[in-house]
Amino acid sequence: MQRILEKYIPEASVEAVFKLIKKHNVHLKIVNERVTRHGDYRKLPNGQHQITVNANLNPYRFLMTLVHEIAHLVAFNECGRKIKPHGKEWKHIFQQFMLPFIRPEIFPNQLLPLLALHFKNPKATSDTDAKLSLALKQFDPENDKNYIFEIPQDGLFRLYNGKIFKRGQKRVKRYECLEVATGKIYLFNPNAEVEFLK
Repeated sequence: MQRILEKYIPEASVEAVFKLIKKHNVHLKIVNERVTRHGDYRKLPNGQHQITVNANLNPYRFLMTLVHEIAHLVAFNECGRKIKPHGKEWKHIFQQFMLPFIRPEIFPNQLLPLLALHFKNPKATSDTDAKLSLALKQFDPENDKNYIFEIPQDGLFRLYNGKIFKRGQKRVKRYECLEVATGKIYLFNPNAEVEFLK
């Protein structure tokens, strides 16, 4: 397992992550990209704890995703299934688990202040933290996607599911976008990745 982890997370984090996986009896599955999520946690009918993480994540996002999902497992085990998935119990455990990793041996210096800020009150996904998400993105392999904030006003873009939208005005933090086929309005985070059409 340690050798497998070395392919996906920063080298200086491997031993500590391996201990977390062993301690909490995690069955880790590394899977093909799912556009809607980076990872998930599930308790299987046989009682085993399964965590899946997308194989295409950069090492820093992979590490954060894996620890995020282990925090779900521990929060549900310690506090029961009635807690909110990203409530105060999960936030506290996620903070405690991530703290030892927020060091220059593991994360690049430019990410450390953003991580420190993010983990004061972690969100359900790092994608909703626009500054951190953009900073993490620079470590991803090149792709042909654009962020919503890069699409010009009234520009057309396509989502992974094939739906086509027209970008509208920014409303506080998110962009109002019109689904061309239905005329429905949807709100998008500025750092959502889409395919720019024209």
